[in-house]
Amino acid sequence: MFNTVAGGWCNLLKVTTTGIVSRHRHPGAVFGYVISGKWKYDEHDWTAEAGSFVYEPPGEIHTLRVPPESSEMVTFFNISGAMVYVDEEGRQTGYEDAFTKIQLCRDYYDSNGLGASYVDQFIR
Repeated sequence: MFNTVAGGWCNLLKVTTTGIVSRHRHPGAVFGYVISGKWKYDEHDWTAEAGSFVYEPPGEIHTLRVPPESSEMVTFFNISGAMVYVDEEGRQTGYEDAFTKIQLCRDYYDSNGLGASYVDQFIR
């Protein structure tokens, strides 16, 4: 679901094997709820497990990692603004926001015969 007025978007992140979500930060707050599995940030010593509430403060750089002992992880994230990918020195290497996500959806739906406008039903 997208709220383009506020620049917010939601992400239901599902990881089915060990792995990482690239090092990144957000200019706005992010709230998350772990539905299943577990994961951690390389930059912190706590682990988010099923039932955990997660808060990512604006500007904090973090790397989400799903450990080998977690065969699957599902977390719902409510994101204000962008997801800014950064390198080890904190320099921006890319970004995603509500508008880039909408374009990805438009391209996907169009290439699969539903039409680019199919995504409009998810925008408020």
